[in-house]
Amino acid sequence: MRLSEFDYELPPDRIAQHPAAERDASRLLLLDRAAQSHQDRMFRELPSLVRGDELVVVNDARVFPARLFGRRRGVRAQAPGKRLRGHLSSEIEVLLTREVEPGVWEALVRPGRKIRPGERILFDSESSSEGAAPPLEAEVIARGAYGARRLHFLNAGDLTVALNRIGHIPLPPYIGRADVPEDRERYQTIFAQRPGAVAAPTAGLHFTPTVVEQLRARGVEICPLTLFVGPGTFQPVRTDEVERHEMQPEAYEIPEETAAAIRRARAARRPVLAVGTTVVRALESAARAAQAQQGRSALTSTFDVPSGTGEARIYLYPGAEFFVVNQLLTNFHLPKSTLLLLVSAFAGRELIMEACRHAVRSNYRFYSYGDCMLIR
Repeated sequence: MRLSEFDYELPPDRIAQHPAAERDASRLLLLDRAAQSHQDRMFRELPSLVRGDELVVVNDARVFPARLFGRRRGVRAQAPGKRLRGHLSSEIEVLLTREVEPGVWEALVRPGRKIRPGERILFDSESSSEGAAPPLEAEVIARGAYGARRLHFLNAGDLTVALNRIGHIPLPPYIGRADVPEDRERYQTIFAQRPGAVAAPTAGLHFTPTVVEQLRARGVEICPLTLFVGPGTFQPVRTDEVERHEMQPEAYEIPEETAAAIRRARAARRPVLAVGTTVVRALESAARAAQAQQGRSALTSTFDVPSGTGEARIYLYPGAEFFVVNQLLTNFHLPKSTLLLLVSAFAGRELIMEACRHAVRSNYRFYSYGDCMLIR
């Protein structure tokens, strides 16, 4: 398949720059895979659109203030009889992506071309006045492709405290504004419990306690898992041949209570509704882990989704099978992105591309702070 087959025209003004005034005021495009049809609805109608016996799986990951702004610390040439003096260069943007050991983080650095191992980045230098916390400083200890670096924080102390003080919520790059204090909670779902994600599982942003209560009143069961969204989800596909792309891993954890709920739902032939592509990736990765553990050449209806931790490396594009997820609630995705490929695998390319074109014509709001679609 060619990546160009997953392109569509999106006017910039359709990209939501701010969240809706109320979470559940979003629009919802209902897609029927069997009928190959769509309907314009509202997210608040979700409790009336479900069958009533679904198992709804949500992602309880919480976004942390992973974006930092600092300056590259260099060293001026030493004049005779003079001490070495550090100096600061232009602004450097750092997006922390994963802690690999205490005080050591993988990160994306921009501009990264000139930032080499051994160099240091100084953050929050304006707070280094008398009586204030010392500025945060990190040394680059390794480099990777596309701006990836490994940073060692030299004086982190409790880095969580420092990040909460000087860090910024990492809004996606298509939101063309700086983050504001309100984003710290609005760019979180009501299910968010476990910090560690660099992007929100945005399909969950539409839920309110009222909608959750109404779903449960219908007989819907809701349970969580955790997948820490990493930058790999948003990395562009850099080859025109869809099949040649490789996904970066994302850590997930499925609690035993959720694994047991999936077993019960499957035994009773109840639908499993994934809230977001992150849930799909965790569940379908776990299913394949079960396959590998049991030494099967193909999954059957008797396999269990195991509880515990793992890494979602799965890359789902048209032609892939789905062994756990029967329904999907998701936002609208970037053209030619891995997320658009995933939903195209789930619902079919033609239905998804027509849904995107219809959403553009009908003035839906796109991407993280935008509207959503329910695929059943």
